[in-house]
Amino acid sequence: MAQGTGSINSDYKDWEWSDDAGERARLLQSPSVETVPKNAESQGNGLGATSALGAVFIVVNAALGAGLLNFPAAFSMAGGVAAGIALQMCMLIFIIGGLVILAYCSQASNERTYQEVVWAVCGKVPGVLCEVAIAVYTFGTCIAFLIIIGDQEDKIIAALVKEPEEAGSSRWYTDRKFTISITAFLLILPLSIPKEIGFQKYASSLSVLGTWYVTAVIIIKYIWPDKELVPVEIPTSPSSWTAVFNAMPTICFGFQCHVSSVPVFNSMKQPEVKTWGAVVTAAMVIALFVYTGTGVCGFLTFGAGVEQDVLMSYPSNDIPVALARAFIILCVLTSYPILHFCGRAVLEGLWLRYTGVTVEEDVVRERRRRLFQTISWFLLTLLLALFIPDIGKVISVIGGLAACFIFVFPGLCLIQAKLSEIQETRAISWWAQVSYGVFMVTLGAFIFGQTTANAIFVDLTA
Repeated sequence: MAQGTGSINSDYKDWEWSDDAGERARLLQSPSVETVPKNAESQGNGLGATSALGAVFIVVNAALGAGLLNFPAAFSMAGGVAAGIALQMCMLIFIIGGLVILAYCSQASNERTYQEVVWAVCGKVPGVLCEVAIAVYTFGTCIAFLIIIGDQEDKIIAALVKEPEEAGSSRWYTDRKFTISITAFLLILPLSIPKEIGFQKYASSLSVLGTWYVTAVIIIKYIWPDKELVPVEIPTSPSSWTAVFNAMPTICFGFQCHVSSVPVFNSMKQPEVKTWGAVVTAAMVIALFVYTGTGVCGFLTFGAGVEQDVLMSYPSNDIPVALARAFIILCVLTSYPILHFCGRAVLEGLWLRYTGVTVEEDVVRERRRRLFQTISWFLLTLLLALFIPDIGKVISVIGGLAACFIFVFPGLCLIQAKLSEIQETRAISWWAQVSYGVFMVTLGAFIFGQTTANAIFVDLTA
């Protein structure tokens, strides 16, 4: 993109913004990313330590996660393999474009996190909407993670107690609500309370390896299927042209790594837009192969009868699949505190900015407020997870919100950044980039509206 001269919108100061008040919001970054303080970088005293190859790995880690369990069902909803792959390929162009736009605007605004870029480039109202969207998205994702824990524990317990899954269990300690609750209270809540989460980066890396193992198991089970695994029906075309859009929430949820991409870009040794374009292209292609492998093989193994959580379709006594379930539980146990931390950081930033209080002045009350925020967040997500047993219903809601991070906010940033450039004449490339931004906003708004309306009127009321 052409670099123009001009100033980026900075009316976020209307809310008495200060570097101190925004410091907690700056914490919204991948725990695997080591960066220099913003003030040091702005003075030219240092660069990040992440190589281009390391950045590829971090972006892949940010993109891959428990969302891959829903991809086989998404292929079924889209109407088959051809429709699912075609939809992914079309959306991937805009997904990569959004990541490049965010890097471009991060350079222009000298901001280091997603929400700060939106604040600096687009102004106060889009900035607040972005932070609220991040909080809602992370909250919904935490609910999905708890549902996944329940799914996997149901199958593991069924294998251990040697009871038929269809008959249900009469033992109180094997009840789904109890197992989710005890796991959440003993393991997730203690990991969510600390002020910092950098200690989790090693466990997080292990959980990413677990997602690769899950993909490998699903592919191998398709190539060498068990005799009892017979697909019910394999659709080859969508039932209607609108049915293809039913897969969009899952794709957006799976490929959404944009919120953590800005800190990754700024952590690079050479944070250049061209280099970043190559990094995110390589990362998204890797993620595409993983998601496509999982979606295609899982869908072809079970056909239209595939569960929303594909591992639920496999028998509980399958040892390799049982290990995959254990890896997914590990992935979720380490991911929930990270997502909660991100949501809590945004809420804290909004609170400090609204009250105009600096971090130093608010140290005394920070711990008490953090405990209240954490316990309230935890109990609400747990309560909702206990009464929403279908991960597909949650993803259908937050997947539409993910489209805003992929399309709407990057598109708005590109439009505002180009409009802020001072140029005597508008070149064709300038008009092309503004048009591209308008198209991204329009597309993102359509996806968000369509998937959210579908989730409300079809999934949540079913």
